[in-house]
Amino acid sequence: MFFDWLKRYMPRSLYGRAALILILPVVLLQLVVSVVFVQRHFEGVTRQMSQSTSRELALVIASVESGDERATHEADQLQIEVRRLEDGDLPGRDTRRWYDFSGLIIREEMRTLLPGYAGIDLPDDQRVQVYVQSEAGPLELGFDRNRVSASNPHQLFANMLFFGILLTVIAFIYLRNQLRPIKRLARAAEAFGRGRHVPYRPTGAVEVRAAGHAFLDMRARIERQIEQRTLMLSGVSHDLRTPLTRLRLGLALLDEDERAPLEQDVDEMQRLLDAFLAFVRDASEGETEPVDPVDLVRRIVEDSQRAGHPVTLVQATGEGTVPLRSLAIRRAVENLITNAVRYGNCAEVSVELTDKSLRIRVEDDGPGIPPESREEAMRPFTRLDTARNQNRGSGVGLGLSIATDVARAHGGVLRLGTSDTLGGLRADIVIAR
Repeated sequence: MFFDWLKRYMPRSLYGRAALILILPVVLLQLVVSVVFVQRHFEGVTRQMSQSTSRELALVIASVESGDERATHEADQLQIEVRRLEDGDLPGRDTRRWYDFSGLIIREEMRTLLPGYAGIDLPDDQRVQVYVQSEAGPLELGFDRNRVSASNPHQLFANMLFFGILLTVIAFIYLRNQLRPIKRLARAAEAFGRGRHVPYRPTGAVEVRAAGHAFLDMRARIERQIEQRTLMLSGVSHDLRTPLTRLRLGLALLDEDERAPLEQDVDEMQRLLDAFLAFVRDASEGETEPVDPVDLVRRIVEDSQRAGHPVTLVQATGEGTVPLRSLAIRRAVENLITNAVRYGNCAEVSVELTDKSLRIRVEDDGPGIPPESREEAMRPFTRLDTARNQNRGSGVGLGLSIATDVARAHGGVLRLGTSDTLGGLRADIVIAR
């Protein structure tokens, strides 16, 4: 579209756009009013006053040229000072201040209507000196400036500017109070997206209150659904642990040759139950608190090394803390490491903390995941058996899904790609600060 190029110069914040909507019409209105007023009022009034004064000056000049004794009396009556000059004392040019625009009109009218006009001097807003070459010799005629132009014309512009700024400030204060509830709603929604519960009470205009109440209803509904899902799967897990325990006791009475494959099945069922519980509680496990992510990742890698996993911390840069659920982040990174060493021979971990984001990367030398299957791989209970090496055992299909949920609960994202160094899968947990 024609105005697309303007988008690059438009403010992005709500405050900036509201201020632009508020200030731009005020400025344009003042410009239009100023131009119209100057053209229709100041220019017309100054021209009329200058013409009238020019006729009075012409009358005084004619009286002086005629040698009439009443010339001085007439000049006094008209409040015009007349002074004779010596030959050569006439100024060579007109003088005025550069911003004295009404002086241009005065000069134009004097030059047109006064016979023998030689120059004009407009030193200030108090006096005007007009020089003419008459039959009686060079003359200097002085009179008050307010006879040819409105006095203190700049006061109009000063008043317009002052009251324009005053009204803009008042309107901006009112507008800020109207925008504040929207910003509070945005902060509450952002915090909820990052897994934090910020107290929020709808305020402001009717529409903002309606949006606030809708957000509270949505947040309560989502929290209730998460709680119900957690309770349901926790109950199922608890109910299934009892029969699994009885199975273990029953299998203990069998011969070792017959018991081994059955115990393996029971262990697999137990592992599935633990994975289901981890899936439902990881994203909201623990409370958000300031955490040093570099130290946290370093401890996770050390724990994995003690567990016998071939994992290495290759990069750890940045200092500071980030509001995180440390238990949830730990479980997400551990899942990524477990997947990496299961489907590859080694794993490399790196963490980078900047002013804008936190990035935790896990890479492996396995077969990786094709680009067209990466979105599907992050869904719960998805196992890409054809794409991944199964020699190290099969998973439940929740590792990447848990990491995805944890990243989203912190306002971040899980990105999958191809490792540039190892050639396998690259998994990045990226969280904005």
